[in-house]
Amino acid sequence: MNEKRSGFPWLALVLAMLGLGLAACGGGGSSGGAAVSAGGSTVTTPAAPTTPTTPATTVSLPGAPVLGSAAPADGAAIFSFNVPVASAGAAITGYTVSCNGGGVSRSGTGTASPITVSGLANGTAYACVATAATAAGTGPESGPLSVTPAASATNVSFDTAAVLCPYAVSAPVILGNGSAATSIASWTCSGAVRSLAGNGIPNHTTGAFPGVGNPNTITSQSISFSAKTNPVQTATTANKGVPGYALNSVKFDPGTAGTCPGVITATTQCNLANGTDVWRIEALGQTAFNFGVDLNNAHVQPNGEYHYHGVPTGLLTNDGNSGQKMTIVGWATDGFPIYGRYGHILATDLTSPLKVMKGSYVLDATPDSGRPSLSVAPMGSFTSDWNYAAGTGDLDNCNGRFDVTPEFPKGIYHYYITDTYPYIQRCVKGG
Repeated sequence: MNEKRSGFPWLALVLAMLGLGLAACGGGGSSGGAAVSAGGSTVTTPAAPTTPTTPATTVSLPGAPVLGSAAPADGAAIFSFNVPVASAGAAITGYTVSCNGGGVSRSGTGTASPITVSGLANGTAYACVATAATAAGTGPESGPLSVTPAASATNVSFDTAAVLCPYAVSAPVILGNGSAATSIASWTCSGAVRSLAGNGIPNHTTGAFPGVGNPNTITSQSISFSAKTNPVQTATTANKGVPGYALNSVKFDPGTAGTCPGVITATTQCNLANGTDVWRIEALGQTAFNFGVDLNNAHVQPNGEYHYHGVPTGLLTNDGNSGQKMTIVGWATDGFPIYGRYGHILATDLTSPLKVMKGSYVLDATPDSGRPSLSVAPMGSFTSDWNYAAGTGDLDNCNGRFDVTPEFPKGIYHYYITDTYPYIQRCVKGG
């Protein structure tokens, strides 16, 4: 009656029930995997990895530039403007200035201020606006600015008598060769005349003279100079060898007496002291000829007269100009002030930031016919290598512009001494 039974049927039943429960749990699992029952056990398939979504980069439109000034020219106008605020990822790719007047529209483009709009009619009033662009498109227009191009500017008179007059310098100085001297300068105004009397000794340290490239010794001079206190801005340009004097009575003298013949050989050499050849050498911005200029961009003439060829760094430092500051460094022969290096980004806005002014001269693309070989004198060595190109810098052909200044908050025409050619103006525009 007793039958033998193989295994334990009650255990199989329990295992079967457990298997069904596990399968049910697997089937009700997350969508990341599937549970499969096989022979009473459960196998879970791993979920496929999820690729994160990269948020799209949004490029915004720029704000509107602010037109600060419009300088009329012959058949053109030169516009200065500020850089508008741009959102993150919205790099500005360019600017456009558009002018409408006389039934025609003209525009100019560029990647920075200033921008020149050409093809305008002299005597016609234009309303001009500026826009900036990013990869997303063009932003809103600036407010309009009016300009009337003209072949010649209208005469404008300025009163400068109340500025730095009287003004005096009397300062002991140790020159670069170790000798002691005294810098003396006296500026006085009487009627419509500003007068200077001085000894031409700078009120700052100098390079060592005599020295390499310059065999001359600084000596006291008898400086006498006068200019108008009511200069008149005109369109007339007058070339000047000595365009003005610094406040310390040192003269500004951008040119040199050095010249070269067209072909330089062992017997036909350049004369750096009193040359008479056609190719006139520049003192700054070239390395082919050594005129021995010091850290003040100055050196000494054979008669012992110390003079500046560029930015008078020692004079600026003595005036407390160790950073960005508009500083009068002297007066031009026409009576307009000369400033050192810095001017406002927006020429008619005293609150706009200062920037280093840049001259508007460019090097020739190819050397002039008959010029000495580039292997001897690279481009930039001679005055004739440079040509004025309106709109390539901040200033006109005489290295000047109309601008507001600390001394003339309503604005005045004036000159700048720059770190770029022509360094010191070679002409004046006052009458």
